[in-house]
Amino acid sequence: MCGIVGFVGNKQAAPILLDGLSKLEYRGYDSAGIAVRNEKNEIKVVKAKGRLKNLSEKTDDGKALKGECGIGHTRWATHGEPSETNAHPHVSFHKQVVAVHNGIIENFQEIKDKLLKKGYEFHSETDTEVAVNLVDYYYQKYGQGPIDAISRAMVRIRGSYALEFMFTDYPGEVYVARKDAPMIIGIQDGSTYIASDVPAILKYCRNVYYIDNQEIAKLTAGTAEFFSLDQEPVTKELVEIKMDAQAAEKGGFEHFMMKEIHEQPKSVRDTINSVVKDGRIDLSGVGLSEAEIKNISQIYIVACGSAYHVGVVCQYVLEGLARIPVRVELASEFRYRNPILDPNGLVIIISQSGETADSLAALREAKERGVKTLGIVNVIGSSIAREADNVFYTLAGPEIAVATTKAYSTQLIAGYTLAVEFAKVRGEIDAERYSALISEMEALPQKIEDILKDKERIQWFAAKQANAQDVFFIGRGIDYAIGLEGSLKLKEISYIHSEAYAAGELKHGTISLIEKGILVVGILSQPELFEKTVSNMVEVKARGGYLMGLTTYGNYNIEDTADFTVYVPTTDPYFATSLAVIPLQLLAYYVSVAKGLDVDKPRNLAKSVTVE
Repeated sequence: MCGIVGFVGNKQAAPILLDGLSKLEYRGYDSAGIAVRNEKNEIKVVKAKGRLKNLSEKTDDGKALKGECGIGHTRWATHGEPSETNAHPHVSFHKQVVAVHNGIIENFQEIKDKLLKKGYEFHSETDTEVAVNLVDYYYQKYGQGPIDAISRAMVRIRGSYALEFMFTDYPGEVYVARKDAPMIIGIQDGSTYIASDVPAILKYCRNVYYIDNQEIAKLTAGTAEFFSLDQEPVTKELVEIKMDAQAAEKGGFEHFMMKEIHEQPKSVRDTINSVVKDGRIDLSGVGLSEAEIKNISQIYIVACGSAYHVGVVCQYVLEGLARIPVRVELASEFRYRNPILDPNGLVIIISQSGETADSLAALREAKERGVKTLGIVNVIGSSIAREADNVFYTLAGPEIAVATTKAYSTQLIAGYTLAVEFAKVRGEIDAERYSALISEMEALPQKIEDILKDKERIQWFAAKQANAQDVFFIGRGIDYAIGLEGSLKLKEISYIHSEAYAAGELKHGTISLIEKGILVVGILSQPELFEKTVSNMVEVKARGGYLMGLTTYGNYNIEDTADFTVYVPTTDPYFATSLAVIPLQLLAYYVSVAKGLDVDKPRNLAKSVTVE
């Protein structure tokens, strides 16, 4: 959520800022703004409510703002409604400091009240204006320069932030500070680039610094100096970004989501190949030894949203194969229930961005309690990747659409490989079963490709559901977990109310909601649960429900019950999610398209939730 860009160099800044912000639109936003310092040393600020094109029009695509130093921002409202006034950048009361900010300042009201007593005036409802004025206050009071003023403000501020400043007295310089919100700094050809995510600068820069928590940086054209909170110099190494710039473009698809759905075979294959060598799983890169695996007594999986749904699947797979107790936790609840953690347990944090605020907080809670942690993340150098004891990198590549598809699929692979290796090391499966499971995993990419070849049937069916008001997904075991993700996909991009239920729970209240014509999606990938779920579908049909069945090839008798059936290839039931989720992703996509909605940027949502 929110996006930050900045530039200092030997080119016009405004077009670069606007281009960078366009690459961050997927993060979610409701307004945007840029500030550029011109040749007269004046900092010009332009802001606009709504889509980025409004800001581009106000600045003539950046041509109206001349200058080689600037900062920019796309805002996702937290404090104050979406408006031009509340949009960033914000200028301090004394006109000395200009700033943009990602995050939430928890004690902003306390700071604001004290600044009001000092004679400061405020024009917006944002916590960011409080932050810029606090820096201005220390800058005016002590006269020790930007680093001193920013560090004093950081000590006072509680919350999360990635802050970017320009000072009127310091031309050609941008200052940044970070705590619990992502930020990278790139250096290339005598220019310096700042962004909250890699796609914003990938076109211009391959070499980046990752600024750590509680650090400050002074940035000039082609140089970056880093300082600790105590204003002591910090040495950092440049890291080369190996991501393909084309991966952040649509590549001929109408939407990023459809492109990313089609990238799943490659992403799944790449993630499997990263840990499967010569028919065996090798977790040495993850950092888990066989001795550690044998000593783990309990696993806690902590995540949010789709990553949580991955955790639900992995609970079934890990417990079923490795026979180890697993508890799945919502990251937003984990800390606040004062969890009892086994000292010999393993806390697995799943996050695509590696910056999810609640998941990061849960990781830190586990580490404070002395429990071993493992991060499953997609972004190298992200906060969770840096702070977890061990890291399993998924190889999904950049995912731009807000609704996750390929990141979800690669997280499943991480869970599968952990489960299979744990089962082998702990003696729960023999060599034959171990090899068979690996072979089944390696066959998944081709099977996903086969499903995608038959997407037109789903498109036809989805078009008929565009006017649906309520949709229910039912299944048992892993099928219930699949339904959770299918329901989320549908609701987040089509705005149709949908819910997933364990099929056996229908008669405990939910079946009272079934009316004539309501779509109910029955998921039947687990052979031992097939007949039980069919019986639940029959109950739904008897009450007028319209049934879609999702099952594997061979279960053709489902057509006697379902009004429309989608088939996926067979695989080991533990891996069924990887195949069954594809038609549900397509269903959500095509319903959204049929309704004429913005598939990649659904309302009120952000790609990376970096604040609580």
